[in-house]
Amino acid sequence: MISEPIPTAQPARQMANRFDPYEDNGGTTMALAGEDFCIVAADTRQSDGYHINCRYAPKAHQLSDKTVIGTSGFYADGICLVKRIKQRMEWYYHQHDKVMSTPALAQLLSVMLYQKRFFPYYCFTILGGLDEEGKGCVFDYDSVGNVERVKYQAEGSGKELLQPFLDSQIGLKNRATDDVLDLTEEKAIKIVKDAFSSVTERDIHTGDCVEIYIIRKDGIECEKYPLKRD
Repeated sequence: MISEPIPTAQPARQMANRFDPYEDNGGTTMALAGEDFCIVAADTRQSDGYHINCRYAPKAHQLSDKTVIGTSGFYADGICLVKRIKQRMEWYYHQHDKVMSTPALAQLLSVMLYQKRFFPYYCFTILGGLDEEGKGCVFDYDSVGNVERVKYQAEGSGKELLQPFLDSQIGLKNRATDDVLDLTEEKAIKIVKDAFSSVTERDIHTGDCVEIYIIRKDGIECEKYPLKRD
């Protein structure tokens, strides 16, 4: 007599639950500082992989008459961060009866990002404007608040394409000739337009339109320049 095998219990199937609240919506931002002006520029395309969610989703936002912020990465986090900064600026104004300066905003932003370091904003931020002496200044951040004051900087999906261009045209690095840069406002605007036009040719997450904020001592002007839409 052949005995039947005793059935054995099947091992429980391993289940893995993953929570991923972040998403990279692409886009490119940049800023450059001149002697008495500053330019912050960002494209307006919001994408998800090969899908374009929106063709006008601004990534550059005016905080005061001397400061503009640009964010790239997760668009919702960028909007939330800008909203919180404006709230803190309003509290500061009611307590001190004056608007925060650009260096003060730069320090505040660094603290706000560091406070969220365990669940950070998934955005890479550039802050540009004029300091107390009226000179252009640019502050570059990572997602946890490390900050550096620089002459120019690019962030976002087109950073690897845009930063070398800025190194060559503004930083005068890696050049065979010893040129001297005379960075006027008109020349800086042309460089910004050429830079974004070049990035749009190679980066599908950058396009549609670029908003160029020109920060001067007498106020801020926003200029829009069309880019490729495909």
